[in-house]
Amino acid sequence: MIVVALAISFTSYLGQFEQTTTLSSPSSDEMVTVQSPVLGSESASVTIVEVGDYQCEMCKHWFDNTRQQVIDNYIDSGKVNMIFIDMPFLGTDSHVASMASYCAADQEKYWEYHVMLYEHQEGVDSGWASNERLKSFAFTLDLDMNEFSQCLDSKKYYYQVKLNLDKSMNSFGIQSTPTFLLINTSGEQQQIRGAQSYSVFERVIESLL
Repeated sequence: MIVVALAISFTSYLGQFEQTTTLSSPSSDEMVTVQSPVLGSESASVTIVEVGDYQCEMCKHWFDNTRQQVIDNYIDSGKVNMIFIDMPFLGTDSHVASMASYCAADQEKYWEYHVMLYEHQEGVDSGWASNERLKSFAFTLDLDMNEFSQCLDSKKYYYQVKLNLDKSMNSFGIQSTPTFLLINTSGEQQQIRGAQSYSVFERVIESLL
């Protein structure tokens, strides 16, 4: 089935992403996972959590063909909001692209950078998400380049992104991207696997409103 009930509670899912966790790292023992800012109203009745990889071809397919319809019909109306959690497993540049998105978030340009990454996606580790290209995206968005470069070059978010990946795959059993978790304010929840059509999202969202 495309849509299946989640076996874990959504609040527990996000809570574990937000809590402080100890990792063995050369620079810091205490690490905190990261997630995107909320896209849409924080008081929306339904939240969509997209778990994805910036080099995932099917993630881009969903981005190109379904995402904007969900935004136009549900997020802009205040009924639904969305967050993105990284599962950068497809290549070396996946992890770097995720780190760069949080460097952009430091300057309140997360979603603009997120969009730019998917708009410019090419083959896995083909160079489209190299350090230079990631900085060029930041320049295009008029970010403070000294701040962005320092963030990216220092790998400020390396361990947080790694922890997102580890939790997605090992703690929550997500096996592919994109995977979407949908939850309403009553605690009802469903999951959509893969780059499904707008009609699938419409049906699931309406069942949760």
